[in-house]
Amino acid sequence: MKNPDLATAFHALHRGPELLLLANAWDAGSARLIESLGARAIATTSAGVAWAHGYPDGDALPVPLVLATAQAIARVIRVPLTMDIEAGYSDDPDAVGRLAGQLIEAGVVGINLEDGSRSPDLLCAKIARIRRVAAELGVDLFINARIDVFLRGLVPEPDRLAEALARAARYRDAGASGIFVPGVVDPAAIAAIAGAIDRPLNALAWPGLPSAAELARLGVRRLSAGSAIAQGALTRARALAAAFLRDGEREAPADGAITHRDMNALLAGR
Repeated sequence: MKNPDLATAFHALHRGPELLLLANAWDAGSARLIESLGARAIATTSAGVAWAHGYPDGDALPVPLVLATAQAIARVIRVPLTMDIEAGYSDDPDAVGRLAGQLIEAGVVGINLEDGSRSPDLLCAKIARIRRVAAELGVDLFINARIDVFLRGLVPEPDRLAEALARAARYRDAGASGIFVPGVVDPAAIAAIAGAIDRPLNALAWPGLPSAAELARLGVRRLSAGSAIAQGALTRARALAAAFLRDGEREAPADGAITHRDMNALLAGR
């Protein structure tokens, strides 16, 4: 069910005194677990969601599974939910707008939408269409426009900052609420982007990235874990499964391990 109040609350989290930390979830169980640790909002990782459904990351996940994931997570959490919808799973702005409307109806109050290697014109059209749909539904959807210039090396390195700034201005004018520039780690570049975009800047946890405290000082308002937590969980699952398949032994739970009872308690009555 759409929730304008949670949308308002999510926008406010980007204006608060503290950096908004998003430990990205990939299903309802991981989302509820992360919420229980004090998360002020839940964001999804497109990679983790895709892998959980048996698809590779990269706009391959069928839209019905995107919606099912949103509905399942929204059912078990009480904090704002923002979904990473990659490039919107379509190059048709109207189709992306319809998806955004369905997500809003499911209770989602924010989305990540990326340009990737596609034309910035296309992302502008998608953002504008989503903004109109959200207005029609009476929800101030937080549209986080992701610029992949640094992440994908879309232009030569000396030109990346200027290109990112140019795209950020265009996406802002199209209706973006925030700007996400994954892959940028240089403090001077981060400060330049934060100071120029007139929108909350989202950074991605990445090797070489300054500390959270330093990012806040540079003007970053939001820091995402991305797929790192999902990858860590799968890495641990691989190790446990390999050990079991090798000798049939179940490893004794480590101190502080989540129990069957713990997870049931988290999800009971939700």
